[in-house]
Amino acid sequence: MSSMPETPSLLIIKTGSAPERIRTRHGDFDDWFRRGLGEYRFRYDIIAVDQGHGLPDPLSVEHYAGIVVTGSPAMVSSRQDWSERTAAWLAAVHDHARPLLGVCYGHQLIAHALGGRVGPNPHGRRMGTHALRISTDDDALLTAAVDGMVVHSTHVEAVLEPPPGTQVLASADGDPHHALHFGNRSWGVQFHPEFDADIMRAYVRERRNELRAEGFDDDALARAVVDAPLGDELLTRFAALCGRRNHECHAVGT
Repeated sequence: MSSMPETPSLLIIKTGSAPERIRTRHGDFDDWFRRGLGEYRFRYDIIAVDQGHGLPDPLSVEHYAGIVVTGSPAMVSSRQDWSERTAAWLAAVHDHARPLLGVCYGHQLIAHALGGRVGPNPHGRRMGTHALRISTDDDALLTAAVDGMVVHSTHVEAVLEPPPGTQVLASADGDPHHALHFGNRSWGVQFHPEFDADIMRAYVRERRNELRAEGFDDDALARAVVDAPLGDELLTRFAALCGRRNHECHAVGT
């Protein structure tokens, strides 16, 4: 009798946590990614770098099917020690061509690690559900995306200048670098594919005071939140890329 194949491992680099009220009701970042990627598709290792948890030697990541870097309430431009250490690690991991996905802060951190420029978005805070403008129709990760598909976002900083050689996959109002392919098998998206509509509305409520102080109508933003199936499709696609044999995944990611 043949043995069952071993469940592959996926590494989640956790760069922060959701606000307590959201976490209590909906869970935390790693919970949302496990749900979107497939709760039982991988064995998940969680490393909370913002809490000082150490990262493995970049050479040892070969046994991971893929790596995800989460969002964070922190700012990449603050250059905190844990963040800069993680950026250096990500640059090394990128060179090893493992499937790598950065989301929001993770997207910005990979861009910073590879020589891009990150800072406060000159267009101000982005919050809620909004449409994408797709720049290519042949990317391995965004293969299901078409112009006008909506996504969920909440961020203050953005990638102001992508690293050299980066392909811009999608833009949005106030953010021309909303989805990037950094080369190898490394991607970044400013939006949150792991959010569902309830989580997005919860973030609008959580940031109500800041939004009102900045001139936003938080009630209107909450009413405008709709389901964003592209997020689920993107995470499903990333999981599929991670599940391919090494040479197959490399072929579709370049």
